[in-house]
Amino acid sequence: MIPAINIQQVHKRFGNLHALKGIDLSIEQGEFFALLGPNGAGKSTLINLLAGLSRPTSGSLQVMGFDVYTQYAEARRALGVVPQELVFDPFFNVREMLRFQAGYFGRGRENDAWVDEIIESLGLADKAHTNMRRLSGGMKRRALIAQALAHKPPVIVLDEPTAGVDVELRQAMWQFIRRLNGEGHTIILTTHYLEEAETLCNRIAMMKQGEIVALDSTRNLLNRLPGKRLRLKLSGALPAALVPLLREEQDGDCILAIADVTQLESILAELRLAGVAVEDMQLTEADLEDVFVELVS
Repeated sequence: MIPAINIQQVHKRFGNLHALKGIDLSIEQGEFFALLGPNGAGKSTLINLLAGLSRPTSGSLQVMGFDVYTQYAEARRALGVVPQELVFDPFFNVREMLRFQAGYFGRGRENDAWVDEIIESLGLADKAHTNMRRLSGGMKRRALIAQALAHKPPVIVLDEPTAGVDVELRQAMWQFIRRLNGEGHTIILTTHYLEEAETLCNRIAMMKQGEIVALDSTRNLLNRLPGKRLRLKLSGALPAALVPLLREEQDGDCILAIADVTQLESILAELRLAGVAVEDMQLTEADLEDVFVELVS
């Protein structure tokens, strides 16, 4: 079976900026795949190349076996992209926008049943005849997700789809997207909500400064950091003897990386010796955020 996405030795330069440095990536059909990285890592640049909005300096990109540049129409028909920005046509209502979007890809009124299903599934039914510019930010986000799905593409790219979105929409959207993935659609997700990637995605690529620094299954990435995380709220500074265990500081708390619970006794003893009281304590397993910080930050 041909890959849903096949990227080979892709470089992209903007003047002196080397934004992408030889990206090699293959994503199989039916995968739920995460593309993670800090701002400026090159994620959006890569998505723009896949969508044909920009050309690589060198290398090749294919969507469902179609070259993005020599077979643009076929490649673009196979891809639906939800952009980060709230970009929309202010002259149409939601239903009109979706019909026009489907029409751009050769789908006519026979596609109306699918448009109705998208509208219902994303909670847009009572806004179907509302002009796009009259929608709230959250509703605009729902409409843009619907727009990417209007022509029923086999590959869907979600670029920060839940940024600034309420909890209700996030849950409804992920339920619908999971269903699409279960029906065989390939989903590619970029997000700063790492718990979403950990919960939803089977495989993850992490980018840093235009390069892929990690590519593996979610389970294998989590297994890179065995042990536990100890979150401490302290009355004073962390004693010097415990600084080597410090992974990060967050909201005034110290997060320590420990091998297992047997270390707790010695840590508490060091704190007592230094006269530092523990105001709160939480012990958790290492998660994707820990792996991300270790590999990328």
